[in-house]
Amino acid sequence: MKTIQSVYKIGNGPSSSHTVGPFHAAQVFGRRWPEADHYRVTLFGSLACTGEGHGTGKAIISGLPGAEVLFDREQQDLPHPNTMLFEAFKDGRRIGANRIFSIGGGSIRIEGEPSEDEKEIYPQRSFSEIVQICRQRSINLAQFIYRMEDDRLRDGLKTVWKAMKDSVRRGLSAEGTLPGGLGVARKARLLYQKRCYNESADVTMNRVIAAYAYAVSEDNADEHVVVTAPTCGSCGVLPSVLYYMHTDRGFPEEEILDALSVAGMIGNVIRTNASISGAECGCQAEIGSACSMTAAALASLYGLNIDQIEYAAEIAMEHNLGLTCDPVKGLVQIPCIERNAVAAMRAISSVNLSRFLYLTRKISFDEVVATMYRTGRDMDEKYRETSHGGLAQIYDGTI
Repeated sequence: MKTIQSVYKIGNGPSSSHTVGPFHAAQVFGRRWPEADHYRVTLFGSLACTGEGHGTGKAIISGLPGAEVLFDREQQDLPHPNTMLFEAFKDGRRIGANRIFSIGGGSIRIEGEPSEDEKEIYPQRSFSEIVQICRQRSINLAQFIYRMEDDRLRDGLKTVWKAMKDSVRRGLSAEGTLPGGLGVARKARLLYQKRCYNESADVTMNRVIAAYAYAVSEDNADEHVVVTAPTCGSCGVLPSVLYYMHTDRGFPEEEILDALSVAGMIGNVIRTNASISGAECGCQAEIGSACSMTAAALASLYGLNIDQIEYAAEIAMEHNLGLTCDPVKGLVQIPCIERNAVAAMRAISSVNLSRFLYLTRKISFDEVVATMYRTGRDMDEKYRETSHGGLAQIYDGTI
């Protein structure tokens, strides 16, 4: 597996696979062919179907000024649902081309070339292998990660945590309507401020965490800077819970960073053995993965043992299996924003169950990850970020 730092990418929303990845791909291709006087980029699959709503063309032009962006919604049998063909021209003659895949979480892969990600640093591929090492060495997950990674990890996590906090604060202070034409009003500030009469501690916690999740997700929908955790579409889940634990519950930043490392490892295992791409496996790969990462982070923050952490992550993923990716009008707003808040609360429930029931568990985290991948591959294409099915097809805007 690669470094966990590659799970967390900082960039502009609303979609890691539709904006962050294509922007990066455009920059890479432009550096390869600086002498070109014209660039053409053709989008296929999910990028073609929802790229307009996601702002993919704008992201590509930002990375490759003057590029002509085309949307091919007809071609089938693609090597990846997020396929792009970059072409460079000089004096009317094509001088270079690359087929590039946006594989989720802002990562890209250039056809016929080694992965652009950093070298493999974890010989382990499964969570069970990691657990075995931790038990042999009598260390916890965070300690294992710090021993395997280099000295840059801590500073990298600090940068990630700062960007997460900034997105929560920015989202809480903003008002108005999100762009895109759906007329979705920002709700984070209202949720945060609207305390119910005689509100219980549990209700307060859920309301505040939901407000934080809305804040980040709305900021993402407004194309501001967020952290993929593991994607832009699911970027509100992990920050909302960790921000609450730090700001409202007083957990120190050093412990938050450790929890971030554990969440990163969970995301790493998922993307290594399955997918974090909504276009490849539906929203279970995005929200399900984020929920799993958050449950593991929170369990770690509470000092639970490695079996409890694994069970929390497993529960969180298991109860997102089959979740479709059906963004209305191709925008990362309905149902995406609300799903971030629900997933944050589901992560907390998963930890509460794992605390008491971990000795009775029957399903491993690795098994549920494998199940998620198979489920995603079996899922009809219209439920994998094409906006051809589900809510995207039924919503008529009358309410």
